[in-house]
Amino acid sequence: MDQNSKKVSIIGIPLDLGANIRGASMGPAAIRIADLHKKILALNYDIFDCGDIAVPIRDTLKIKTQQNPKFKDIILPIVKEISAIVQKELAKNRTPICVGGDHSLAIGSVSGSSCFFRQQNQKMGLIWVDAHADINTPSTSPSGNLHGMPLASLLGMEQNDDFASLDGYSEKISASNTVIIGIRTVDGLERDFCRRSGVKYFTMREIDERGMHSIMTESIDWASRNTSGIHVSFDLDAIDPLYAPGVSTPETGGLSYREAHLLLEMVADTKKLCTLDIVELNPFKDIDNKTSRLAVELIQSALGKSII
Repeated sequence: MDQNSKKVSIIGIPLDLGANIRGASMGPAAIRIADLHKKILALNYDIFDCGDIAVPIRDTLKIKTQQNPKFKDIILPIVKEISAIVQKELAKNRTPICVGGDHSLAIGSVSGSSCFFRQQNQKMGLIWVDAHADINTPSTSPSGNLHGMPLASLLGMEQNDDFASLDGYSEKISASNTVIIGIRTVDGLERDFCRRSGVKYFTMREIDERGMHSIMTESIDWASRNTSGIHVSFDLDAIDPLYAPGVSTPETGGLSYREAHLLLEMVADTKKLCTLDIVELNPFKDIDNKTSRLAVELIQSALGKSII
């Protein structure tokens, strides 16, 4: 993949079945309405919009509470489709921007990126930006909601998990190339999982103490070791609700406006961004479209927008 390509693909994923709070399904529409195309075109990119992946309306489904994760049989084919589309767009030398939707969609997007590089005997790194670790498994999740499990699936932490074995192999991403940034709310068993997983992680305290530039310098080094691209999966709840109120699970004490932008600006500087997820926007909780507009600004930063 040409890391200097000025072509992007927009993939809308109106999925909120992985969460217990509804509304993230409207995220792709809200981001498009916030002038997504116009703002990307201003950076001289060629845009191809893949439209939205079809996701069943929750009200038309019977809630299968016995399933773990919840809605497993509905979400599994959706993430398979996401993976296939991401692979297809990467093969066309486009940078996929996956707009969600809850964070369970990343099982598909990261799997697609992983498959693309695997087919070329290459590896990729992953930077996971989130208030939560998302490293529960079906056997440890207190809720059964898939949006709290995607990173564990991608790391192949539970081998009999259908999501972990998506596309025919487990461990889509090596722990030695995976970084979590911004965590500040972790479930009990997740603490042990984080420590045992081997991933690099930075809590909000570490960001407070060291500053985002230092954190990102180390994160990029970690994600770049022997890799050919970096996938960034950015959950908007990583940002403090003061700047991003429109998320399903807001947590106070998050990234500032400038910290979020610096993070993505530094990724852009590497010229190694292969795929970007922007997830968990919930327009029903937003204030004057503040979070939708911020999401578009962050996408611009990831694509290399600079002050001068």
